[in-house]
Amino acid sequence: MYSNLVDLLRDRAQQSGDALAFIFVNSDGSEQSRLTFAQLDREARGVAAELRQRLVPGDRALLLFPPGLEFISAFFGCLYAGVIGVPAYPIRAERDVPRLREIVRSAGARVALSTQFLVEMMSGFVADVPEFSAMQWLSTDAMELTRLADTWRAEAVTGDHLAFLQYTSGSTGKPRGVMVSHQNLLHNERMIQEYFQHDRESTIVAGWLPVYHDMGLIGNVLQPLFLGRPCILMSPLDFLQRPAIWLQTISQYKVTTSGGPNFAYELCIRRINAEQRQQLDLSTWSLAFNGAEPIRGDVLRRFAEVFGPQGFKLEAFYPCYGLAEATLIVTGGRKAAAPVSFSVARDALERRQLAPLPPEDPRARELIGCGSIAPDQQLLIVDPETSRPCAPEQVGEVWVRGPSVARGYWEQPEATQKTFGGVLADTQEERFLRTGDLGFLRGGELFITGRLKDVIIIRGRNHYPEDIELTVERSSKAVRPGCGAAFAVDVAGEEQLVLVQEISRAVIDQGGDLQAVIADIREAISANHGVRLHSAVLIPPGVIPKTSSGKIQRHACRTKFLEGSLEQLTP
Repeated sequence: MYSNLVDLLRDRAQQSGDALAFIFVNSDGSEQSRLTFAQLDREARGVAAELRQRLVPGDRALLLFPPGLEFISAFFGCLYAGVIGVPAYPIRAERDVPRLREIVRSAGARVALSTQFLVEMMSGFVADVPEFSAMQWLSTDAMELTRLADTWRAEAVTGDHLAFLQYTSGSTGKPRGVMVSHQNLLHNERMIQEYFQHDRESTIVAGWLPVYHDMGLIGNVLQPLFLGRPCILMSPLDFLQRPAIWLQTISQYKVTTSGGPNFAYELCIRRINAEQRQQLDLSTWSLAFNGAEPIRGDVLRRFAEVFGPQGFKLEAFYPCYGLAEATLIVTGGRKAAAPVSFSVARDALERRQLAPLPPEDPRARELIGCGSIAPDQQLLIVDPETSRPCAPEQVGEVWVRGPSVARGYWEQPEATQKTFGGVLADTQEERFLRTGDLGFLRGGELFITGRLKDVIIIRGRNHYPEDIELTVERSSKAVRPGCGAAFAVDVAGEEQLVLVQEISRAVIDQGGDLQAVIADIREAISANHGVRLHSAVLIPPGVIPKTSSGKIQRHACRTKFLEGSLEQLTP
């Protein structure tokens, strides 16, 4: 077995150098570029040699790349140089500056790796921000990588060395750099292989997820490389603008594994028409993972129904649970088995209790199981107030311990202790990762009910924002699915409910009655949750803050609401 990712890629290059590693496709499905394992190794050695002229092992390098294969070469170039890579979202507009500035300040990056085009495009922002201008900006596509590769000298790398800093998506606060080691990554890749039942002969991976995000990097880039199998990548923006490109790529390359958050499947249902569907063959797609945000059973069933004629089976869906602080995956289910569903009463769930109800009951909330924990890791459901394990089938905070749990947050000892230093009150067992997610175990299956910090408490009752947001989606055809945020604000010393919701472009252009939309939303929330909506803010498409993986940033949305900086529609 390998002890680090450098040895892994070096071995792939030596044993099967001419084998295809990665393909990147354009928005029309044509190939833009491809890399063999030998080419990737050579480019990584070239980038590493350039970095070692400027940095020493342990220094940090920012990775800012447009969609494409250049990121992968730069990422491995950092590993080959013993430099800690810091993947991040490139600056596209002024709103991207504060978060990237925070990352650069936190990581202490001395060098930024990018492409010539992107460096030129960001030049104005670089000049205006001291943290950016203090870094050396290097364009990997301007380097003489073949010549430099021959000058590379291997660094001593062990499993304990940090591979990169994964800055969290920031759905509940400022980004923090999760310290991910080579050992964390290799253990998690083995878990993914075993969970997904991947093999080294037939598995083909494809994906559109951003490679600077943990699911895109660890799932779509490192997993196929770990297997020695090919992966087809595409731009996240191309997918969002034209979802059919994702399924067309799966069809064309006979992909076996691909996936994304729940919203991706819903987008395909809404945006891929009958003519486009008829041209698809999804019969090879045997594992469609779904994670990173609440998984909705109705979306899974509708997707399987809509794309069933193209060979997609409901049993291909693979709900799973994970987070950056645990490298990526934490729990997974059984391949080729239908998703596990369990419906409970909403009002009991608000008290962190479970009361089973038939799924058709209007008082029920359907939950989808996310599988079980691997044998060499430990998962507990713990009362967040007492730090004592919960009784069976009782809702509490998910705590995790094992080799995939990361080292903590970069240079944030207090935050590290709070999140990674969970101690059980009764046994004094320690070093548990407190995920901040609420859930319960039923028959060994993990069910996630929401985020601990996102829970809305009004007059002593707990309300899950996911439930309220789903109710709003169903209240009117004018609202955009997956584009609403429910949260609480303090009004005269009392918590009150606020909703921020995007409205479809067609309704706005046609001068739709927004007052009627608000009335429908208020009535639906009152009827389904027994709570009064204090304020409803309607906004245009594309305005609501989201993370790189598509999760709603309720914390950021709440901040913008309080600042009065949301771009509101006038009813």
